[in-house]
Amino acid sequence: MGLFSFFTKEKKEDLNKGLEKTKTSIFSRLSKAVIGKSAVDDEVLDNLEEILVTSDVGVDTTLKIIHRIEQRVSRDKYLGTSELNRILREEISALLGENNGDRLVKGFDFPPRENPYVIMVVGVNGVGKTTTIGKLAYQYKQAGKSVVLGAADTFRAAAVSQLEIWAERVGVPCVTQGMGADPASVAFDTLKSAIARNAEVVIIDTAGRLHNKVNLMNELSKIRKVMQKLLPDAPDEILLVLDASTGQNAIEQARQFTAATEVNALALTKLDGTAKGGVVIGISDQFRIPVRYIGIGEKITDLQPFDRNEFVDSLFG
Repeated sequence: MGLFSFFTKEKKEDLNKGLEKTKTSIFSRLSKAVIGKSAVDDEVLDNLEEILVTSDVGVDTTLKIIHRIEQRVSRDKYLGTSELNRILREEISALLGENNGDRLVKGFDFPPRENPYVIMVVGVNGVGKTTTIGKLAYQYKQAGKSVVLGAADTFRAAAVSQLEIWAERVGVPCVTQGMGADPASVAFDTLKSAIARNAEVVIIDTAGRLHNKVNLMNELSKIRKVMQKLLPDAPDEILLVLDASTGQNAIEQARQFTAATEVNALALTKLDGTAKGGVVIGISDQFRIPVRYIGIGEKITDLQPFDRNEFVDSLFG
């Protein structure tokens, strides 16, 4: 059974702890918003709108949530403020559920495939991209999958060495050509090596430069085309890693990368260090891309598969 198939008590506790700052911020203000109120009226909804916007859910997504709640209030004239948490959970969970990834595997322990599952990881420097790759490799290996890493972020020597350290820590091979090498060549060699090894998962790091979007777009496009010479459907997953603590800046990064390449999965890191966890909801809704993973701590096991129901329950439970 894959890690997406169940949510253990320990993982739930880790999630609650990781989202504590966001939950405290939202829940305390939500409690104040309904003091002395028995029904969900315009004033309560105005206060809720402010709470969601200032929690970095985003204006457009917040208005969508408020509209859904208004529709429920109009259907049920006796809807009380005591039910507001439940309604919020249901509506936000439903909103997140509207984004799916049909091509994405549904767990680390996925069924056997003819070809390796290829993940190309994108994101700016400093968001936790290399750490996310290392933790992903660990999770897949723990699930019994053979993994090969590719150090195609050749713009920075530190990026290559950091990935090598993670590969050694996890105990998986890492294909490198050193700083300044052609990223597409590294990706090609990584995929070729993985096929020769009968590896089940390939994770390829890429450079995180945004100062020139045209160059970034060309580089990512070239990496994809080169990999497709070996596997026509590669990559299966283009995973954009974002730092949740940057709030609206993360949304801007998502806008840049989705314009540069066909991102079909998101990972939100550093949720444990911020009260801006609402950005997870806004980014997923605004870009119609499923959230695959969330980072809720520094332990190697603190990268969790995203479960929308558990996430929302932790925020509003």
